[in-house]
Amino acid sequence: HNQTITFNELDPDQYILEVSVMDQHRNRTVKALHIQVTPLWWQTIFFKIAVLVTLFLVVIFLGFIFYRIIKKRERVKSEREKRLAGLELQALRSQMNPHFVHNSLNAIQYFVQRNEVNLSEKYLSRFSRLIRQFFEYSRKNEITLAEEIELLKNYLEIEKMRFEEKLSYSIDVDEALAIEEINIPSMILQPIVENGINHGIFHKDDNGHLQISFKKIANGGLQICIEDDGIGILEAKEIYTQSKKNYRSNSSQVLKERLELLKQSKNWDIHFEIKDLSEISNASGTRVTLTLLTTHEN
Repeated sequence: HNQTITFNELDPDQYILEVSVMDQHRNRTVKALHIQVTPLWWQTIFFKIAVLVTLFLVVIFLGFIFYRIIKKRERVKSEREKRLAGLELQALRSQMNPHFVHNSLNAIQYFVQRNEVNLSEKYLSRFSRLIRQFFEYSRKNEITLAEEIELLKNYLEIEKMRFEEKLSYSIDVDEALAIEEINIPSMILQPIVENGINHGIFHKDDNGHLQISFKKIANGGLQICIEDDGIGILEAKEIYTQSKKNYRSNSSQVLKERLELLKQSKNWDIHFEIKDLSEISNASGTRVTLTLLTTHEN
């Protein structure tokens, strides 16, 4: 008789094998045999847990790698865009109005021809200082408010000497402003002041005044108001239309491009508003209001 029992492909577990035996007297005896099938190493619960944990860690690791790759691409793109914006800003800042340079040189020549040595030397000294400021600040993205005010004063003094009594100006600074510690985009105000003089006060019959005010506002912001009592935007456009010239100042275009690039850099929250005073009062002139709020630490 075959005394071997074969069980194929039993799953790892515990089994009970009952064997029934009948003797010659037909007496039946049942025997129970406990059998334990030991799992192979790759069938153990620990191995299965280890596989699941490994798969989970692999998924987490791959997710982290993809996240790092995406963030790196975004960072590189952002840095490239900021660098591009910075290069464009630097190029725009270096564009000193050639008409101003030409007029300044003519003014120096005029003083020399009239043998006004002191005035010519004073004018030349201020003009040289302004040129140095332009070149120095053009290499910076930001300068202190004190430096910007100093540049404006120097520029206005030069224009005041050229226009003589026709031009006066005032600069009011809020006492709450720490002008030596506050940074602003470099040379952003000079084009506005230039427009106020060349397109507003220059065409006025009598003397003109330009006022610049700096005021601290909520959230650490800065409000700058530049107002002239010239002929205003509307009348200036009419004059340029009648003379068949386009009313488009190069400095205005540069300013618009600079403001747009500064917004794209995401470092500044900027609001720009320009109004003809005749539209809101009986006065003539132009008011430009610029609100700056930094979105990064100076």
